[in-house]
Amino acid sequence: MRGEYKNNLIGKNIYCSMIIGYELKEFMEGFPIKVILIHGFNKNSKDMRKLKRNLESLGYECFSPNLQLTYKEIEHAAFVLEGILKEITFNLKENERIHLVGHSTGGLVIRKLIVNTKYIEKIGRCVLIATPNNGSKLATIAGSMRVFVELYKTLKSLSYESVRQLHLENDPKIEMAAIAGNKNNLWLGSLIGDENDGRVEVESVYFPHLKDFLVLPYGHKEIHHQAETAKRVDAFLRTGKLE
Repeated sequence: MRGEYKNNLIGKNIYCSMIIGYELKEFMEGFPIKVILIHGFNKNSKDMRKLKRNLESLGYECFSPNLQLTYKEIEHAAFVLEGILKEITFNLKENERIHLVGHSTGGLVIRKLIVNTKYIEKIGRCVLIATPNNGSKLATIAGSMRVFVELYKTLKSLSYESVRQLHLENDPKIEMAAIAGNKNNLWLGSLIGDENDGRVEVESVYFPHLKDFLVLPYGHKEIHHQAETAKRVDAFLRTGKLE
């Protein structure tokens, strides 16, 4: 039974690698403006489908990998993303750049990648949507339940102290914008108190080194699905301004 299970697991991993390879090949052969979309905590690439469709209707070629953002720390996802970026940059033209867009925790993955990547010269502009750049109050509250955060290690990475320990320094060569939501339509938002999107405080999305910052009237689970958000992302990737 163990041998059969192991063979099935290996088969699934090979299948997943083939799918990712095929998607990357299509991605590299698509439109010249390329964007990697990074999903948030306890999600997968399906959560980025609407944003992907909206951006592709505006002329982009998008790729959204599945990252382990539930039971692994943010550093692990950034390491995996570095490998994906390596494969992509190998096929980029000399002056071509890859843009990065992340929702929620995905934005922190992008920032951690930028700190450590060997391919900084190949990264274009970045947009962080509803990202707890200064940490999450809800994650900090959850930190008091040790068993819970030891299981959901990504959530543990989102506390105020854990985000500080990520040492998310900003590279002056990378222009970055952030979009926050202020529609508190989730019951957990009542635990936050300050202006928030039901999960993340508006003031936590902002940090001083941003090129641009904007607040939109949407909740955390919907903001990246909105056509308006995609239009703002498009504006920044093309012009360096959200408006």
